Amino acid sequence: MRIIDISRELMSAQVYPGDPAPEIKPLTRISLGDSSNTSALHICAHNATHLDAPLHFVPDGLDIAGVELEACVGECSVVEFSGILLGAQAEELMPFLHPRVLFKGEMEISPSAAFVLSTAELSLVGVEAQSVAPAECSLEVHRQMLGSGTVLLEGIDLSGVNPGSYFLFAPPIKIKGCDGAPVRAVLIER
Repeated sequence: MRIIDISRELMSAQVYPGDPAPEIKPLTRISLGDSSNTSALHICAHNATHLDAPLHFVPDGLDIAGVELEACVGECSVVEFSGILLGAQAEELMPFLHPRVLFKGEMEISPSAAFVLSTAELSLVGVEAQSVAPAECSLEVHRQMLGSGTVLLEGIDLSGVNPGSYFLFAPPIKIKGCDGAPVRAVLIER
């Protein structure tokens, strides 16, 4: 068994345009005479490797604490793809996919592919980019997928992973009322 960390380091990962960069602020320090080191962490819920909850784009959608853990843990397919995934291409992939799919490569999901993926009862779709969709159709793609109950794992690092079948473990931090959360995502290769 091999465990592969597919998470990006929070402080050094690329930040989505317009989102704040993460910051760590010291609260106490042993070097200053305190009994321990403690820190405050200021982040956007969508920095680095993170999971989008339906609430991110669906007004009455589930928050991140309400996302079913089964969506984030289980058999997974890693598929290599570059460019914009179109609906017909997504349909060709469907017979070969587990309920969780991670796309390796510089890719984005088109509205037609979002429709195909969301109607295929996938529980999770992951991408290496900070967003699954091109900026010009981000709202449409996110609403289609998150509205169908498919959660989105964004900002993963599949550079050390070959296409194939794995076991995914990527539960988000449980934060009531939040639209997303950081994830320490790993693949288990048997």
